[in-house]
Amino acid sequence: MGGLFGVISKKNCVYDLFFGIDYHSHLGTKRGGMVVHGEKGFDRAIHNIENSPFRTKFEDDVEKMEGNSGIGCISDNEPQPLIVRSHQGSFAITTVGRINNADELVERAYNKGIPHFLEMSGGNINQTELVAAIINQEDDIVKGIRLAQELIEGSMSMLLLTPDGIYAARDKMGRTPIIIGEKDGAHCAAFESFSYMNLGYTTKKELGPGEVVYITPDSIETVSPPNEEMKICSFLWVYYGYPTSSYEGINVEQMRNNCGDKLAARDNVKPDIVAGVPDSGTAHAIGYANRSGIPFARPFIKYTPTWPRSFMPPNQEQRNLIAKMKLIPVPELIHDKSLLLIDDSIVRGTQLRETTEFLYDSGAKEVHIRPACPPIMFGCKYLNFSRSTSELDLIARRVIRKREGDDVSDEVLADYANPESQNYKEMVDEICKELNFTSLRYHRLDDMIESIGLPECKLCTYCWNGKE
Repeated sequence: MGGLFGVISKKNCVYDLFFGIDYHSHLGTKRGGMVVHGEKGFDRAIHNIENSPFRTKFEDDVEKMEGNSGIGCISDNEPQPLIVRSHQGSFAITTVGRINNADELVERAYNKGIPHFLEMSGGNINQTELVAAIINQEDDIVKGIRLAQELIEGSMSMLLLTPDGIYAARDKMGRTPIIIGEKDGAHCAAFESFSYMNLGYTTKKELGPGEVVYITPDSIETVSPPNEEMKICSFLWVYYGYPTSSYEGINVEQMRNNCGDKLAARDNVKPDIVAGVPDSGTAHAIGYANRSGIPFARPFIKYTPTWPRSFMPPNQEQRNLIAKMKLIPVPELIHDKSLLLIDDSIVRGTQLRETTEFLYDSGAKEVHIRPACPPIMFGCKYLNFSRSTSELDLIARRVIRKREGDDVSDEVLADYANPESQNYKEMVDEICKELNFTSLRYHRLDDMIESIGLPECKLCTYCWNGKE
């Protein structure tokens, strides 16, 4: 995923920028970056944050930087922000999203006279550099941003810092958020709405899909109006978003409570305790416990001092090991108990199977699993929320292939996604057996949409039903 933050002020804004970016650390694991603009021009710092948090890596930089405006990011991919010098002048740019037609856009750039791109390790081109190259194909920045929104297949939200102001542009379908905050003499732009609360800002405006605004310390000007159609990522509420954030006016923690409530309303098991896989499963479990009357407890605790949520390497074997290392059992709450466990989702199933085995090894009698979203049937092609390289990494698709073979039609997949179908029920039973759960019941898509509270047409549900 990734997160971004920008600020422009009548005063030195470096500390606001530093803490605002840091509050996005749960959204990325690879690199952090920040760039400020002041009397000496642009000043930038980028660090690898795979083995230590953003705040630790940038503490020394903050003491040396000075400027009244700046942007920054937590990135799961390429180093950024970038500083660009072009016929439109100098600017810095940071992005969040995914480009699915990068090869086509690179070839287009070559044909437009751009001679080269800097190649990163692994042979990929920095997608933020590619976005900048598209912007520079027009004669002004706003036209360039619109061109990028039009040409990019996938999603792309961005902040662009000029010597005089900041352009903030939300993805054309609104798959990721950008919220504007204000305080006396300053404005900020953020992915996470909570990130500026403790800095003294209050929410002024949430950008609409595709909207572009130009921000100064005194003003917010819409320079490209929002689109009517929106497809914001539902998984922001289910998993990625921080509990104190709100998107489209809907708080993450409250939505997760709603999910747990609806899961309990359809359930008939009577465990001894209800628990959530920390951190994102906790609020779902509280909602379930409140509705069912079954006590909420924490039979295992996540060790946070040296295993923060954001540290999750891309290598799957390491991810599985670290997921196990983070959780410390409380044997007194596990031994001889029937547990109902809520996790935000089941993707591959590896980690939850190991967690279940870990509970059995600690003396649990039963482990009932209730994911807070439906079975994931399709890999995300918009935001990289899953690191799966193949849809066959998804346990639901592996079970379907075992039942149906390699050639599965869209109609058959749609039947497996229907919670009323026999195929769905048998698929869930097979997943339950494969992962050694006592029972398994997924959240229904209609209930999940109702838990969010937005019309289905405004939500991206592609990973569950394949509908774009």
